[in-house]
Amino acid sequence: MSSHAMAGGKLLEVRGLHAQYGATRVLHGLDFEVASGGITTILGANGAGKTTTLRAVCGMVKTQGEVLLAGTRIDGMATENIVRLGLAHVPDGRGTFLNLSVEENLKLGAYTRHDHADIQVDYDRMYGYFPRLRERRRQQAGTLSGGEQQMLAIARALMLRPRLLVLDEPSFGLAPLLVQSLFEHLRVINQRDHIGMLVVEQNAALALKLADHAYLLETGHVVMSGPSDTIRNNESVRRSYLGY
Repeated sequence: MSSHAMAGGKLLEVRGLHAQYGATRVLHGLDFEVASGGITTILGANGAGKTTTLRAVCGMVKTQGEVLLAGTRIDGMATENIVRLGLAHVPDGRGTFLNLSVEENLKLGAYTRHDHADIQVDYDRMYGYFPRLRERRRQQAGTLSGGEQQMLAIARALMLRPRLLVLDEPSFGLAPLLVQSLFEHLRVINQRDHIGMLVVEQNAALALKLADHAYLLETGHVVMSGPSDTIRNNESVRRSYLGY
């Protein structure tokens, strides 16, 4: 089967992924995927290896195994080359340039692109998704609230026009109402722009509502996977992660 044929229904394919920091193995042979235009979430307790999984996909830690983005092997590639292939990573802790304005942050997000007219269109698109950012577009990012900084981090990543958006704990440190609205934004962006998403999220209930597919990680192993509804209705998941 050609890599092109495989890429048809699968945006991201991960097979036998191992990752380590120095001599410490953190991931032990993970298999997971993100469907084309789909949303996959990775659930698990603190220390299960969720953030490392995202860092491994983005080429930020030492790995073994295969990672394919739209049929192209990206394992072993430099992070910046993975970005150019259409993967945008929104790390835990926002990662915005605090001393630059909102608009300058967005401009930096488009640094790999040369289609200047389309970049202008995308500013408007981002302000359409996140009207708060339009109001604050001349403000320094450091003066924004936590929720606004998270919106900016996501908008900046979207300025790359990625095929896959990788989000690490998007709800972290945000008030519940803001989290609801942020996840609503993500759903709309996924549906309108057909951008695939890989989401690590402490709030399992929200993540399962957003995602179509879920993988449960325990100490660097996938212990359960399936459609979100199946995972949500699993008794032990309910007890351990959903609290009812």
